Amino acid sequence: MVGPRDALCDIAACLGFYTRLPLPAFEMPAHGFAAAQWAAPLAGLVVGALCGAVLAGAMALGLPATIAAVLALAAGTLVTGGLHEDGLADVADGFGGGSTREKKLAIMKDSRIGSYGVAALILSFLLRWTALSSLGLAAIPTLLVAHGTSRALMPALMRLSPPARENGLSAGAGRPGTATVLVAFAIGGVLLLVPGPGFALIAAPLLVAALIFIKWLAEKQIGGQTGDVLGTLQQLAETVLLIAAVAHFT
Repeated sequence: MVGPRDALCDIAACLGFYTRLPLPAFEMPAHGFAAAQWAAPLAGLVVGALCGAVLAGAMALGLPATIAAVLALAAGTLVTGGLHEDGLADVADGFGGGSTREKKLAIMKDSRIGSYGVAALILSFLLRWTALSSLGLAAIPTLLVAHGTSRALMPALMRLSPPARENGLSAGAGRPGTATVLVAFAIGGVLLLVPGPGFALIAAPLLVAALIFIKWLAEKQIGGQTGDVLGTLQQLAETVLLIAAVAHFT
């Protein structure tokens, strides 16, 4: 049973890892970082709130939706340090450029970015920018949902798929328990209801499909998940949610 102090430590740990916000020193949760992953969607909610505030401020100043969307995406990238975008680029380069499991993992570990990674980032930003530009003021609550719920899937992938490396970041974090996964899902599910039940009916099956697809692809390519794979899942889920919002609101 997680007490209030442990819960605060979990939230602080996820905020410290998933964002670059200046936070005071905190104590690492005694039960481990994997067990703290129920709070990953809460960290995403903070990111979404900051992005939404930037978008709302830009639109209040009379800036067009296209520019407001760029500023919101820039804010999200800055506050997270491009953590998940980096994972997406590494996976695209590794899966696209490696001929064996070992080569794929080596490419993913390389800090340099290749053509596959560049193409993946361009497509990701373009899809998200187009969606946000199309949503108008509805983009503000959608950003909360997209950033929060997309991170609710990561504990499930950590639980369902084994680490691809013995000494990677994901392997070091461990595998979260079932309760951790369910709490993260519950938070994500509540967020899906914010735009309305109709949106949840559209988005939920798409998110399940995204989780299943990334799990299948990662296990086929490298035998399991890594931190980069988790970042790719977040990026895919965020994009799917933004597109679902366009379908729902327009």
